[in-house]
Amino acid sequence: MLRVSAVHEATPEIVGALRRLLPQLSSSARPPSSLEVQEIVGSPATTVLVARDDELESQEEAAPYAGDGDAHPHGPVVGMLTLVAFRIPTGVRAWVEDVVVDSRARRRGVGEALVGAAVELAAAHGAHTVDLTSRPSRQDANRLYQRAGFELRETNVYRYRLG
Repeated sequence: MLRVSAVHEATPEIVGALRRLLPQLSSSARPPSSLEVQEIVGSPATTVLVARDDELESQEEAAPYAGDGDAHPHGPVVGMLTLVAFRIPTGVRAWVEDVVVDSRARRRGVGEALVGAAVELAAAHGAHTVDLTSRPSRQDANRLYQRAGFELRETNVYRYRLG
């Protein structure tokens, strides 16, 4: 069974899972330290959601996740997503960031479960919309977001590089 839950503590398992998953999302991002993970999960503006799969069919299938630290009764972390929700003068804004599903767990509904949980949580925070960005080259991810009801916006995204 696939279960999605919020992370409230930077346990060795969560830190290990993040270090395993992050390279599958970005080749340039460095894995955060335990202290940085605690800062992320401890922030009132961010909610890290994890998807766990307790139905891995064999020990061989579960072996790649063993290095994440202590085993969890609901199975290993097979995907993560960060929801950022914050109040600004125009209302509550919600952004989905850093969605990643382990390559061995793709096409099994993990991304859909994470995105659905994030949308529900954003609504509970009082947001009226949820935004995200995705590179066009991430075709599977873009199809997922469209199936989940996200619409492509006509907007410009700007970036200012510091340092």
